Amino acid sequence: MPDLAVGARRWAVEPGSNLLDALNAAGFAVPYSCRAGSCHACLVRCVEGEPLDINPTALNAQKREQGWRLACQCRVENDLSVAVFDPARDGVPAEVIGCDWLEGDVLHLRLAPERPFRYQAGQHLVLWAGGVARPYSLASLPQDDPWLAFHIDCRYPGAFSDAARALQIGDPVQLGELRSGALHYDPDWQTRPLWLLAAGTGLGPLWGILREALRQEHQGPIRLVHCGVQYWREPLEEMARCHPPLQVEGFEAGEVPSMRLQSRQTMALLCGSPASVEMFSRQLYLAGLPRNQMLADVFVGRSV
Repeated sequence: MPDLAVGARRWAVEPGSNLLDALNAAGFAVPYSCRAGSCHACLVRCVEGEPLDINPTALNAQKREQGWRLACQCRVENDLSVAVFDPARDGVPAEVIGCDWLEGDVLHLRLAPERPFRYQAGQHLVLWAGGVARPYSLASLPQDDPWLAFHIDCRYPGAFSDAARALQIGDPVQLGELRSGALHYDPDWQTRPLWLLAAGTGLGPLWGILREALRQEHQGPIRLVHCGVQYWREPLEEMARCHPPLQVEGFEAGEVPSMRLQSRQTMALLCGSPASVEMFSRQLYLAGLPRNQMLADVFVGRSV
């Protein structure tokens, strides 16, 4: 049987064992969320040996060259020594500078990183707080905001949501892996209708993308649809007043917005739970929008 080692500790595991499961079974508490190679919460660095990586494209080439792997996507076939991600050593320190509670138990968290942090609207970032990690989409815009902002759904108990509830101004938070999902604004869309469809805190990244589109002087009509708890109404209403081409619509959970297209050139960006994104996608497809004109990021819970 192959040996798996972390630091001075070494133990035997069954051939083909999932690396994440083997580490957690041994008590190393490697965080994870999606187990699909998307969230990047389970980073480990190979010190000696190489696991079987079933999803090598999930990490960029630079990260892989540095020895980083996603534990959930790796199997232990031969002797392997790894170092688990240490937020104090491998992360970027940040400080809580704002934590406001919005409607529906949504936390508007704002962080000031210790050093300049480059990102784009629509990207997401692994946050470490209270010894636990979770990926969250950025709700800020780097050109306008002197902080990193996040909309965190704290309605239900969870390791990170419980830690987030305890955060206060001045508390330290570590920033982990930054990565891009499907959501972004492309200047080539400038004259096309743009639909932003959010469920719950899926509004966070779309708020950043909306501001990026307006910053780049988007010329086509913009429709923003928000389903679920209406926790960001005043900023959205103010934005619509200042930018008449923007139409903002709010719907309670369970309500289905109309998806009648005015143009087949529409670009649609979708964000929220798997069920919500699937509902949006199905309605848009039935309305005649091609799948390649829909970009989606799905918020997958830990239990999935």
